Amino acid sequence: MTLSKLRTKRALKRLSMQELTALAADIRNFLIHSISDTGGHLASNLGVVELTLALHTVFNTPHDKIVWDVGHQSYVHKILTGRRKRFDSLRQLNGLSGFPKSWESPHDAFDTGHSSTAIPAALGLAVARDIKGGENKTSKVIAVVGDGSMTGGLAFEGLNNAGRSNTDLIVILNDNQMSIGKNVGAISRHLNRLRTASGYLGAKKDVKNMLDNLPIAGKALKRGIESVKDIIKYAVLPGVIFEEMGFRYFGPIDGHDIVELTKVLRQTKDIKGPVLVHVLTKKGKGYKNAELSPSSFHGVGRFNVETGKPQTAPISPRYTDVFAKALCRNAKNNPNVVAITAAMHDGTGLANFSEKFPKRFFDVGIAEGCAVTFAAGLAKGGMRPVVAIYSSFMQRAYDQIIHDIAIQNLPVTLILDRAGAVSAEGETHQGLYDFAYLSHIPNMTMLAPSTGEELSAMVDFALAHNGPVAIRYPNAEAYEHASVGFNDAIVYGRSQTIVTGEDIAIVSIGVMLDTSLEVVEKLKAQGYNPSLYNARFVKPVDALLVEKLASYKHVFTIEDAAKIGGYNTQINATHAFAFPDTFIPTGTREELFNIYGLDATSISEKIQALI
Repeated sequence: MTLSKLRTKRALKRLSMQELTALAADIRNFLIHSISDTGGHLASNLGVVELTLALHTVFNTPHDKIVWDVGHQSYVHKILTGRRKRFDSLRQLNGLSGFPKSWESPHDAFDTGHSSTAIPAALGLAVARDIKGGENKTSKVIAVVGDGSMTGGLAFEGLNNAGRSNTDLIVILNDNQMSIGKNVGAISRHLNRLRTASGYLGAKKDVKNMLDNLPIAGKALKRGIESVKDIIKYAVLPGVIFEEMGFRYFGPIDGHDIVELTKVLRQTKDIKGPVLVHVLTKKGKGYKNAELSPSSFHGVGRFNVETGKPQTAPISPRYTDVFAKALCRNAKNNPNVVAITAAMHDGTGLANFSEKFPKRFFDVGIAEGCAVTFAAGLAKGGMRPVVAIYSSFMQRAYDQIIHDIAIQNLPVTLILDRAGAVSAEGETHQGLYDFAYLSHIPNMTMLAPSTGEELSAMVDFALAHNGPVAIRYPNAEAYEHASVGFNDAIVYGRSQTIVTGEDIAIVSIGVMLDTSLEVVEKLKAQGYNPSLYNARFVKPVDALLVEKLASYKHVFTIEDAAKIGGYNTQINATHAFAFPDTFIPTGTREELFNIYGLDATSISEKIQALI
């Protein structure tokens, strides 16, 4: 069976195991060539081909509900549920999302994008099914969770509540020993032990059968070993942790053996209560380049299938690269500087730091709240911690930032990578809300660099400041404006005057300075004489700047953030150029700026219309 001949998902149930195996190979070929043209999450999807086929062979969506944790591994699911012909639009403006979207298909039971949410969400669906009853009562609910996601506390909170609820729920633990990078911590170590413990399952059954077949002495022996049963199972079968939480545990199972997968899923389908099926898969399966470097092919741009090399040259230097270099420079001079991330040491630029200063680098797994509180403890102990996490992921640590860092006024530096509009990932990954959720916190200082040189200087400033500091920047090329004289020292709470004019004042925040300079030139060409200021500090707002702005008839702010709660709310602005009060969809940064009127032409035309 080939993918092109598969007309409907229902046809899967009529295929032989040999035909399903052939279909799996064809799906992999389709994924590799399709994603090579669009970019996307390749390695994780190659790893779940057989698992997804088995799920759709055994279960019936949308009646049965599959909740994909994070959801970046749902491409095969999308292919099998009628979206194959749209795959050339993957992660593009008005195209197919890279994550499950219920508006896109009824087969997508729950919208996801961040880690560790699937188990509690699936439990909610299952409990709602039980309460409502009726035609929904036969619906099965399945959560597919990666082992990387199990480092997140929310996943274990879901397990804890599901285990005690006795609700019919199936959790598939997709164990590929990876999240975006190599998994870390005790949970990863525990699962590694499980991978080697499968022989115990057979031995346990054999011993039980032997004792059952003995006469009276056998029953006595069984009673006698009850007192040491827990010792045996904890020592030999570490997977009992799931059983103790109330789950029936099955596994480990070869996640690329579709015969075994379908067999086990059929066995678990009608079991009452919560079930956990532990499946072993290989990230990047079937594509050598991805198997050898799964991290590189986690989220990949367009690439050459034969070589695995990107089709376009990588952006360099990015703001991430500038931060990484500045951090290493500071760490070399200050032995108290330590770096922390949440399963993002490559994406946040900390790979080089981890190699140069391995004893001062900490990856806590997908546990952003833990990263922030851990940093608070380090700071209390006299260290200078730097926590590097994507802006949209830092949202998950909001309470810890207030409770553990800001109230104690601890010198922790928060680095918010992927801030502002984010290309390709859509609503769940837009880093537009950090101005709003950080700038109102007492004791917090927040900066937004306009250039690479400025970011480097801001890192130096943050590591010398006696209190919490947040620095935010996008995944973009680091602008350089040395010829304009942007190398002034960073002074607490002070902005920069870039252009002096009259009547019109433009305040640019962060990387929007490049656009703002274009706006100034366009306005000058129309006979206007605007002033331009580089805010530098989102918090505190420069009091001297506010005094200056009072003398202008028109004041405009330009920021790569949400308008509500943005920098504009802290000054008396005539108009704020920022993202509106709506969730921002998939698109490139350039496309999104154009759509929402944040390009230089749109801004200059709007200013002229307003004045």
